[in-house]
Amino acid sequence: MLITLLAGVAVAVIGTFAHRMGASMNVPYGLVLAYVILGLSAWCARARCGVTGLAVHLIASTATAWMIAAGSGNDALTPIGFNSDDLPYFSQKAGYLWLIGMIVVQLAFTLMPPRWFRIEKPKPRAASEDDVKLTDDADASASTDGNDTADAESDDTSSPAGESDRASAHDNDADPERADPERKDR
Repeated sequence: MLITLLAGVAVAVIGTFAHRMGASMNVPYGLVLAYVILGLSAWCARARCGVTGLAVHLIASTATAWMIAAGSGNDALTPIGFNSDDLPYFSQKAGYLWLIGMIVVQLAFTLMPPRWFRIEKPKPRAASEDDVKLTDDADASASTDGNDTADAESDDTSSPAGESDRASAHDNDADPERADPERKDR
């Protein structure tokens, strides 16, 4: 629960600073970014602690954002409460949209079905005949490719004729018919 509480406070602080980006140009990309961060944090809170965790997140984030707005005084952190024809719409309303929107977003997460917030570990699936066949084929090709060199290297250390064994193994690789005379379909 402590992580959820701290995440709510952090999201409120970051979102309060970010929500004004682009508002002066009437392109509220900061508000969208703040909502995305808030949504991700709220999703994690609900996935981690259920609806109770989401309620803690909602209270912590909302209280922090509203305290910043009330305590900022004449600062421009969350400017609210003015109407002017000289300012773009989002410059005038971004503060309201952030403070009220963060409550709406988190309340929407409480109405979503619980299965959207489950994080399940992948279940080991049963091996089918195709999996066994593919595994056998991979093992066979790995043993054919890997053992020729391993046998040749082990022969080098055990017998002086290892040099000729290695040469014949490489010759067999170069000529598929010689390596496996029954398989001429290669």
